[in-house]
Amino acid sequence: MSQITPPSPTEESSGGGEPSLKQVMGPGLLLLFIVGDILGTGIYALTGEIAGEVGGAAWLPFAVAFAVALITACSYLELVTKYPQAAGAALYVHKAFGKHLLTFLVCFAVMCSGITSASAASRAFAANLATGFGLDVGNGVILLIALAFMLLVLAVNLRGVGESVKINVLLTAVELSGLLIVILVSLYFILGGNADFSRVVTFETASDKSVFLAVSTATSLAFFAMVGFEDSVNMAEETKNPARIFPRMMFTGLGITGLIYVLVSICAVAVVPVGQLSDSETPLATVVQTAAPGFPISDLLPFISMFAVANSALINMLMASRLLYGMGKQGVLPSFLAKVHPGRRTPQAAIVFTTVIALGLITFVSLSPDSPVVSLLGGTTSLLLLAVFALVNVSVLVLRRESAATEHFSAGRVLPVVGVVTCVYLVLPWSSGRPSGQYEIAGVLLALGLILWVLTWYARRKENADAG
Repeated sequence: MSQITPPSPTEESSGGGEPSLKQVMGPGLLLLFIVGDILGTGIYALTGEIAGEVGGAAWLPFAVAFAVALITACSYLELVTKYPQAAGAALYVHKAFGKHLLTFLVCFAVMCSGITSASAASRAFAANLATGFGLDVGNGVILLIALAFMLLVLAVNLRGVGESVKINVLLTAVELSGLLIVILVSLYFILGGNADFSRVVTFETASDKSVFLAVSTATSLAFFAMVGFEDSVNMAEETKNPARIFPRMMFTGLGITGLIYVLVSICAVAVVPVGQLSDSETPLATVVQTAAPGFPISDLLPFISMFAVANSALINMLMASRLLYGMGKQGVLPSFLAKVHPGRRTPQAAIVFTTVIALGLITFVSLSPDSPVVSLLGGTTSLLLLAVFALVNVSVLVLRRESAATEHFSAGRVLPVVGVVTCVYLVLPWSSGRPSGQYEIAGVLLALGLILWVLTWYARRKENADAG
């Protein structure tokens, strides 16, 4: 089994003379990072589509997705408090199985999930900006805005993790305020006796789906709104005393977001008929406009949504770059990805590399503007991550035979097994009800990962031969 020794928290440089990452995140910043990463594109864009799958009981898929996320979060907590290093799931799978190909694919899958999520968010950012300013522009202009936004994210990430996390605090406050506005305005409408609460417990499914399969399909999509908690483990080297603060902040962050999601989905279906909600590209704006027509805040919601998806893009690109940095540092990926800016101490090579991929993906998905980009990329994101989560839950059980030098969180014996079963269930096509397009995108991405792995293996073999 491959053994990787974690660096000392006081080290100022890593192997090869590269400076170490800067520890800037305490409990407050970590909590805001987790909340800000979970809140965002999913709840703002997918509430209507989830209601379209199950009818008024749109809150149920969010609740089930929260339960699945909470179970897997326990496994992540055991591993991040045992191995407080960047690279997250890829590092844990590498320690558990020691198979470089498997590690590479996990790393690539997680990286792709972050980049696909950020790319969808960038496209949504551009669309919300156009809506907010009342711009009647074509697909080409929307694409240019999305690309420009991603370059702005690049600049912020290169500037430093401290600046990135501080901007996350601001954007988290904005997106949280938007969801609270939806809840408060809806409550005003509900207390006025105008809501129809009978819809909240009404299941309306497609004729070819049972209620159980419809809930599974909706949960697979709703899980996109719950992902984000796993990004925080990639920031472990930049967190102060991670073994102590990670469990409390992870559970608190998941609890806050889970409660908000359930409240928002209940309010949405109580205020707006399901058919109207599922047909809307901006479902939460539709809720506010229905509950308080003429209320000025409805005009501000596109801008709030814009900030929300911007936060998703920022944090996902932050995570993807740290993941590649961690794997480059461990020798699983090319060593140039571990290059750190000597002044800013940010993983500059990994940041630029992930941004180039994102720019290409944004351009690709924009070639078909009429396709359901957010739901397709969101579903692919959750598909990739659920497959990774299944491996993480297995890794917890495998790594139990390794003792740790310090105290760490324990997920127990039962939860990791339940985590494996639930994650696999939501991945398989006949149980999850996912559209085939999600598997096609994931297959192409993983095939690309295999090609890159072969090229990396060949390059390293050539280097070793030249050195010999």
